[in-house]
Amino acid sequence: MPEVTPLTEGWTLLHEGKALPARVPGCVHTDLLAAGVIPDPFLGRAESEVAWVGRREWTYETRLRAGSAHERTDLVFEGLDTAAEITLDGRLLGRVRNMHRSYRFDVTGLAGRLAVRFRSAYAEAEAVRERVGERPAAYAEPYQYIRKMACSFGWDWGPTLVTAGIWRPVRLEHWSTARIGRVRPLVTVEDGLGVVELHVEVERGRAAARLGLEARVGGRRVRAELDGPGAVVRVEVPDAELWWPRGYGRRPLYDVELTLSDGEGALDVWRRRVGFRTVELDRRPDAHGTGFTLVVNGERLFARGVNWIPDDVFPSRVTRDRYRERLGQAAGAGVDLVRVWGGGIYESEDFYDVCDELGLLVWQDFPFACAAYPEEQPLRGEVEAEARENVVRLMPHPSLVLWNGNNENLWGFRDWDWERRLAGDSWGEGYYLGVLPRVVAEEDPTRPYTAGSPWSGSWDHHPNDPAHGTHHSWEVWNREDYADYRLNVPRFVAEFGWQAPPAYATLRRALPGEDLAPDSPGMLHHQKADDGNGKLERGLARHFAVPEGDFDRWHYLTQVNQARAVAAGIEHWRSRWPVCAGTVVWQLNDCWPVTSWAAIDGDGREKPLYHELRRLYADRLATFQRRGGALVLAAVNQCAEAWTGVLRLRRMTVDGEVLGEAGLPLAAGPRSVADLAVPRELRPQGPKEFLVADADGLRALHFAAEDRDIPYPRPEFEVGVAPGGVTVTARTLVRDLLLQADRLDPAARADRGLVTLLPGERVTIGVRGWKTPDPAAARAALYCVEPTP
Repeated sequence: MPEVTPLTEGWTLLHEGKALPARVPGCVHTDLLAAGVIPDPFLGRAESEVAWVGRREWTYETRLRAGSAHERTDLVFEGLDTAAEITLDGRLLGRVRNMHRSYRFDVTGLAGRLAVRFRSAYAEAEAVRERVGERPAAYAEPYQYIRKMACSFGWDWGPTLVTAGIWRPVRLEHWSTARIGRVRPLVTVEDGLGVVELHVEVERGRAAARLGLEARVGGRRVRAELDGPGAVVRVEVPDAELWWPRGYGRRPLYDVELTLSDGEGALDVWRRRVGFRTVELDRRPDAHGTGFTLVVNGERLFARGVNWIPDDVFPSRVTRDRYRERLGQAAGAGVDLVRVWGGGIYESEDFYDVCDELGLLVWQDFPFACAAYPEEQPLRGEVEAEARENVVRLMPHPSLVLWNGNNENLWGFRDWDWERRLAGDSWGEGYYLGVLPRVVAEEDPTRPYTAGSPWSGSWDHHPNDPAHGTHHSWEVWNREDYADYRLNVPRFVAEFGWQAPPAYATLRRALPGEDLAPDSPGMLHHQKADDGNGKLERGLARHFAVPEGDFDRWHYLTQVNQARAVAAGIEHWRSRWPVCAGTVVWQLNDCWPVTSWAAIDGDGREKPLYHELRRLYADRLATFQRRGGALVLAAVNQCAEAWTGVLRLRRMTVDGEVLGEAGLPLAAGPRSVADLAVPRELRPQGPKEFLVADADGLRALHFAAEDRDIPYPRPEFEVGVAPGGVTVTARTLVRDLLLQADRLDPAARADRGLVTLLPGERVTIGVRGWKTPDPAAARAALYCVEPTP
């Protein structure tokens, strides 16, 4: 059997004649930070102070020792970021230029000083740009000329911290006779029969050896002789239990073990976990346009999704536990689909393992985003090689259900003046409509591929046409109010969102000593969106009186506005199922402390939006909507069982008076939406009135005016401390009450976000991590909507 020696110890990073201790996996920035050479770029405006790091060459060194009884020794890098030259005692082993690939070098019998010299990513990208010519992009940085995590060059939510380093594990593999080189597992379901078809490639040492393969899955065992460089081993599992996404059923995973052997015993073993399920993408035309509906095991889904960006701008710091925490938060919010966005990376095995276990469907972008990408060499060969490697690497995971060619590049070509500026130069279309679908068809025919997001399916329709395929809704936020989400019904909304600042404790940690204000220096530095604060203020002013000189109120109201904006979109689009078949919120997470669209901030704290997603993405949702101008209560039922009962409707005034009340029969079939007309006599009249609907513990509210125009009473409530939480009893209407638990203690977390209380109602907000409970402190950390001055 092979012997594996991890190469994690003894590395140094050369800096100005000194050998600094280096951590592998890691990167230059984290090593310099640990050595005290640079400040933490996440704090204050230190990002600007470390810009020089991305412009330099860097060398990592260690000692490689010989000595193995095996015939062959390989040096294996799972990831190098990005353009590097690898030498052993001055002997060139190879040159690489792709962060998204792994590399293997034969070092049999060799020893000495192993050096990995990284060229500046800027120098590499600029040299390629000089060779192939200028291409347009959404940002000025040259990320489209190098196969590297694009957002390390900065984004409208991320810092510019251009990394270099050995970012994934490195090891020595010692082996004899032969090893398993590649396994391409096709996992299918055929009339209830689970099938695992392993396409195996073997690398031989001694060509004369007679080799065999044995595969085990679900208690079944199949053997095959290996006559050439590869073989196909098919294992059939009768009555295989299906893997289902979260909320639809169980998620059984089957161990797959493939053993390569000769006459003397086992030579190598390949192990993975798989799940049996079918997946289709229904893109048939219909009366509404062209659909985009995921179908898993024959079940049509409304995808409750979030967009995922790298969870740290230094991705080597993201551990399996961190993936489990962040993805667990997603599942806890009712999410069942995670889109891995194209400006990031193919995530590690840990990410997909956790998704398999939690039942989170994965939509995987190929790493292309917001730019015209040259199709000439050296990039073209790198693109195909990286695509083949990662498609095969990720194939075992049942959570992976969709390959997507790019983020916004087909749209950019049509709408962002690229076509004129390119003047016939290549820009990536050959990748998205040629190379990538061919790679997926050849390597992984079990999963659907779509050319991009947004994409209407063909050039016959505008790439971002809401009636065809996927749609990105960015007129809202950039120019329009979130009420405009209700103006159309896209077939699938793959991006939409609204900004808000991070939690107060996150800001305090990131901006130590700063007198916080929306436009204070640190706040502006940690706001990367074009005119981001202007859009925040204009978006707020449409609904609330913008507070002047009161940062705490501004902070609270902008977080409320974010939750309200996303709610407006999801409630409308979910109520339009099955025409609309999914929403993917931009975005779940952040890679550093920043004002952004995220539901979970850069320190892992949950914004009010996160808790609102728990309501919006629950299996059942009650929401007031308009149908042809008439007000209805849409009962959205994503359960397999019918939703029946009585809906209680109340027409009330903000002073607490009940003006009318009715009980309406509620009947929504499985996986369907039922509209209940609001009786004319219960429709609110004027800004002082509102409507309340209650059913099975769910509540929907409808206010007929904007908050700035509603004559709210001064909120009155009592606060107490209960075991494990805070109790609030309302004496008046209390709109969007929020306990900012991190103001009690930076480690404190609340179990809910915004809650509206009617007079006399009481809520207990669970709090964990609060060491010294105190009612006065709790009251000071409570915020709610107040009457306009």
